[in-house]
Amino acid sequence: MPVDPAEAAALFRFHLIAEAVNPAVGAAERGLIIRGLAALAHPHPDGTMRVYSRGTLDRWVRAYRARGLEGLRPVPRSDVGAVRRHPELLAEAAALRAEVPARSSGAIADMLWRRHGVRVAERTIRAHLRRRGLHRAAIGGVPRAFGRFEAEAPNERWITDVLVGPFVPHPRVAGSRRAKLFLIVDDHSRLLVHGRWMTEENTRAGQDVLREAIARRGLPQVLYADNGSPFANAALERSCAVLGIRLVHSRPYSPQGRGKQERLNRYIRQRFLAEAEATGIADFASLNDRFMAWAEQVANTRTHAETNQTPIARFTAGGPPRAADPATVADAFRWSAVRLVTKTASISVTGRRYQVDPMLVGRRIELRYDPTDMSCLEVFFEGWPAGVATPLVIGAHVHPAVPQAQRPTLTPTGVDYLGMVLGAHEEATVGTISYRDVPLFNAGPGGDEDRDDDGDGHLGSAR
Repeated sequence: MPVDPAEAAALFRFHLIAEAVNPAVGAAERGLIIRGLAALAHPHPDGTMRVYSRGTLDRWVRAYRARGLEGLRPVPRSDVGAVRRHPELLAEAAALRAEVPARSSGAIADMLWRRHGVRVAERTIRAHLRRRGLHRAAIGGVPRAFGRFEAEAPNERWITDVLVGPFVPHPRVAGSRRAKLFLIVDDHSRLLVHGRWMTEENTRAGQDVLREAIARRGLPQVLYADNGSPFANAALERSCAVLGIRLVHSRPYSPQGRGKQERLNRYIRQRFLAEAEATGIADFASLNDRFMAWAEQVANTRTHAETNQTPIARFTAGGPPRAADPATVADAFRWSAVRLVTKTASISVTGRRYQVDPMLVGRRIELRYDPTDMSCLEVFFEGWPAGVATPLVIGAHVHPAVPQAQRPTLTPTGVDYLGMVLGAHEEATVGTISYRDVPLFNAGPGGDEDRDDDGDGHLGSAR
């Protein structure tokens, strides 16, 4: 007996929703069943695994309750055979798009239906227009042309990106890790300013490479980056603001301004990674050593096809770069964290425990530190220095219960509070009156017998 494809599809659908269409099942229980079916992949009669949305399953349930098994039969498309019978419709659709580039595929399908009474699927029209090269016309009428851009001087504009490389053995982790190359390129000279293979693609890795690049090549005016997490974060924005660098992010899904970076990425894959993988990569340290040597000896000394100069020669032709003040660089790449001090006068930063002044217990403090040196963290409370946080060392004894952290060194103010109190007291009680003016020390009514003639502090009558 020949199998009807529509009948087979209806039976498959009923088998899928049979439990949900049981009249004994309530609405709430039916909803649970449908949600459970939508969360699973089901074997299709053609051998593939398919997932059906809750809306589709609900539609099948309503169709079965309304029309039975007949309601589960696939509905034939209204435009089946329409294009074969009327091939001129696709040509007319192309003419309609060329006439008014802003016309959408849906509008063109509706125009064909109203004019010829034939429904052509919007998806069919869209695919045909793409094959004809007319899909970009809906944007603006003609394909967009992108101009060329080049910075006028070295360090005027740096471009940074991340290139994903091969798996490399890691000395501290079992197995291997995917290597990520953080790159910085000078737009004017095409110089590979600096690059380093990292194990993680995060903010810390991007800042480390930028800091080393500034130390080697000076300060750029503009840093051009994409919207990835290593470059779109508050830490990088602060670093650039302190150093006076303008941070610019490319528009999403618009890589046209990153052509120089992409060409360098391709060059690195062809000339460096191919050779490194052929000879074998021992670890990240050897990979970075070889890349640094290759960058200085090969990438930066080749004659560029567009500039007809070597990148290093074109970069140095602009004169010495603008150097950065070391103190400013240290402040720019300083990190900040806010922590609540525990009852043991300790805090945790990046998985490490530190001890602070016991007077800060229960208070929220700010920690300022260099992520490359976690041995000592500056502590601030309400914007004022409150000493430093030192690594917590737990000893064998419990006393003192809280180790004393290093407190800030204070400059003496020279204020003698008790001296000022004494001066005020003398002025209030004695002032400028001499002891000779006190009546006790003057001759009384008795004459000389009340005087202290010999100066021993006793009056004459008392001797």
